[in-house]
Amino acid sequence: MVETSAEARWVRNAIRLLEADANRSADTHLHVFPLPATWGIDLYLKDESVHPTGSLKHRLARSLILYGLVNGRIGPDTGLVEASSGSTAVSEAYFARMLGLPFTAVMPKSTSEEKIAMIEFYGGRCHYVDRPAEMYDEAARLASDCGGHYLDQFSDAERATDWRGNNNIAESVFTQLSAERYPVPTWIVVGAGTGGTSATFGRYVRYRRHDTRIAVVDPENSAFFGGWQTGAADYATGMPSRIEGIGRPRVEPSFVPGVIDEMLQIPDAGSLAAIRLLRSRTRHWAGGSTGTNLYGAFQLIARMITDGQQGSVVTLICDGGERYADTYYNDDWVASKGLDLQPHLDRMEQFLATGAWAD
Repeated sequence: MVETSAEARWVRNAIRLLEADANRSADTHLHVFPLPATWGIDLYLKDESVHPTGSLKHRLARSLILYGLVNGRIGPDTGLVEASSGSTAVSEAYFARMLGLPFTAVMPKSTSEEKIAMIEFYGGRCHYVDRPAEMYDEAARLASDCGGHYLDQFSDAERATDWRGNNNIAESVFTQLSAERYPVPTWIVVGAGTGGTSATFGRYVRYRRHDTRIAVVDPENSAFFGGWQTGAADYATGMPSRIEGIGRPRVEPSFVPGVIDEMLQIPDAGSLAAIRLLRSRTRHWAGGSTGTNLYGAFQLIARMITDGQQGSVVTLICDGGERYADTYYNDDWVASKGLDLQPHLDRMEQFLATGAWAD
């Protein structure tokens, strides 16, 4: 019998720990958003906020670390590094602590104290740069200097996720819809931060030969919409997104435009109005990217009604609203950004009453 090395045993145990976490938290809830019964359309919200670290990025972080383990890039003494000031870093810090590995998040000095505190709560260390564009190179440098591994969510998200199955988010959604009246959705609506989620859904529906179409919603200032429209992989706006978790100043390597059927550019005021409407109609308290999803889903449903089409639409609750109590849900903060939510609230209320979307 050949005895395995201590490092190989550690990697096997690390993979077991990640799989155990997946078993505990894999099937997040699929909520129904109330729509008029006469429409013959069902809208579902996949609630990713119930993961242990409170966001959709929990799945991504687990996949990125598993990808590093099976490719021989992460061992028992490997320091993990990421370029992130948001939910991805929070989730990666959680898994790094689970495996007993040091974790460093490279972020701008302007990062909120709340996000820093969440990363540090899970044992992560924060390393600051002056400008957001410096994060990528600095993270790669830190990983190289310490002999660690740069997780690189913006490059590896689409390849780290097993889009064929293995309990990914797409497989979970279709399994949960199997007993519904429209088990194959007409649309799946997601945002893009790395592009990994849209790539997973897009590849999965093609692999399973479903008629489902994938719509990606993009906030103001983001480069993904322009990159998709023009086909330019190097498209950039150079401007940060105000909707945390989605939107980028440049098209990231993990964005796969070929699996997307449609993109919608969503006004930031519309995104924030949508999460307030969501809370008033369902009591679900969600972050801004969920509002971007919902605003886009409403537009597609209105189009289905106009076309006389019935079916189901699925989108995501990406994270919880408690993280944004002092920003997105604070009227003074909203006013300070020059955003007027009322016209968008009126538009959505009219849609829910009539089925018509006023441009």
